[in-house]
Amino acid sequence: MKISETNAIARISELGMDDMPLIEYTPKPKLLPNDWFMRYRALCHEFMESLSNYATEIAFMNLSQNEFMGLLTGRALPRNTSIRWRIPITLGGEMSIENMFLCRTFPNSHRLDRFIMEQTGNETLWLPNPEKAVYITTHTATGGTGGNATSDRLSQVAAQIAKDNSLG
Repeated sequence: MKISETNAIARISELGMDDMPLIEYTPKPKLLPNDWFMRYRALCHEFMESLSNYATEIAFMNLSQNEFMGLLTGRALPRNTSIRWRIPITLGGEMSIENMFLCRTFPNSHRLDRFIMEQTGNETLWLPNPEKAVYITTHTATGGTGGNATSDRLSQVAAQIAKDNSLG
């Protein structure tokens, strides 16, 4: 069975992620190598260290300063934060940081799991493929009129990191 792009977009919108780009993908099931978990852990560490270019987006996740710095230094993944595969490894995805993205576990990662599982058995899948390595829903990233002390403070830290890395 094949789900149409229109139906996939409608379903991801129903799940509250109408800003999530999707890619059409034909699964190529494969077995995981014996050392997959050790490789995955090392890759997660490398991925987290690569996120300094996304400090501004991460600031909108309302992390504590310790969680924020732990993430950017690759020391620890904050609570309620997930590293996801764009194309799952068992469906033919590559084990690389280009195939990963960061998002909130709840509700985003849970909703994405549901979205993908609902397509089980289809010849073609529609998979989440955010533009950046960090997925923050549009309504979160735009914020409100009141401001947020944590995101304001972390935005300043993010700006300093960007400046230090000659990004800003």
